[in-house]
Amino acid sequence: MTTTELPPTETVARESSSPPRERKFKLPFSPWHLVLIPMTFVLILPLLWMLVTSLETESETNRFPPVLLPERPRFENYTEAWAAAPFGHFFLNSAMVTVVVLISNLVVCSLAGYAFARIRFLGRGALFVTLMATLMVPFQVTMIPVFLIVKWFGDNVWEGLGIDHIGALMLPNLATAFGIFFLRQFFQTVPVELEEAARVDGTSRLGVLFKIVLPLSLPAMSTLAALTVLTSWNDFLWPLIVITSQDQMTIPLGLSYFQGAHRVKWPLLMAANVMSLLPMLLVFIGAQRYFVQSVASTGIKG
Repeated sequence: MTTTELPPTETVARESSSPPRERKFKLPFSPWHLVLIPMTFVLILPLLWMLVTSLETESETNRFPPVLLPERPRFENYTEAWAAAPFGHFFLNSAMVTVVVLISNLVVCSLAGYAFARIRFLGRGALFVTLMATLMVPFQVTMIPVFLIVKWFGDNVWEGLGIDHIGALMLPNLATAFGIFFLRQFFQTVPVELEEAARVDGTSRLGVLFKIVLPLSLPAMSTLAALTVLTSWNDFLWPLIVITSQDQMTIPLGLSYFQGAHRVKWPLLMAANVMSLLPMLLVFIGAQRYFVQSVASTGIKG
């Protein structure tokens, strides 16, 4: 059976007589942006309010309705805030604690995470489950036992690790269960064939870790480093418990200098907050490109 072809004139006539197709309207951006943009504004509003308040006078901060834009930005608040308290010393203490905690977490958590990911030993599963169970215990439950342990270290091991010393801020945070879990999950995504080839060539376990696994785990290491820096730099509750001397205080404790019993110097307090926030913004901007890649990779294997 053969099909007869229509003349070109009839084909054009049929195409012209067919109803026109409806064109669907497409947004020039993803529809999720309609939700994400208002949410971003809500999240960034406190930061904008802090920045505006840091440039106002004390009378403008106490007005009602609030002043959205200061009449004359007062940048002198930053120099006055820096001079009102030994902020340079506070910055140095926070930097020392953050650097020590960061290096210790990267070293200890990478060793422990690799052991849980690749080395089979007796009780590995039970020990890992116990380690994960500690993540469900809030710090408010464990702070008294941790306080007693730190006090014992200061009395019996080294005074610099005891109460009211900067070492007390480092000792409980030298390694975290989250860091071990995070790196363990990422190490399981590294092809084991690369490690086996290196072992055949005579490389030791530590050599495999430092020469092959860690260079391939740069996104996870960078993400853990950024999260550790943010947590250590902004920690307030634990320093509040163990530190009483001014020369041992970190930045979160130092901000209390601007809050008195009956009066709060809001412009100076917000200016000090902005100065303490700048290093963390630089850390986040530098490490943000690794976040999505590392978090996506750690969820591939359980």
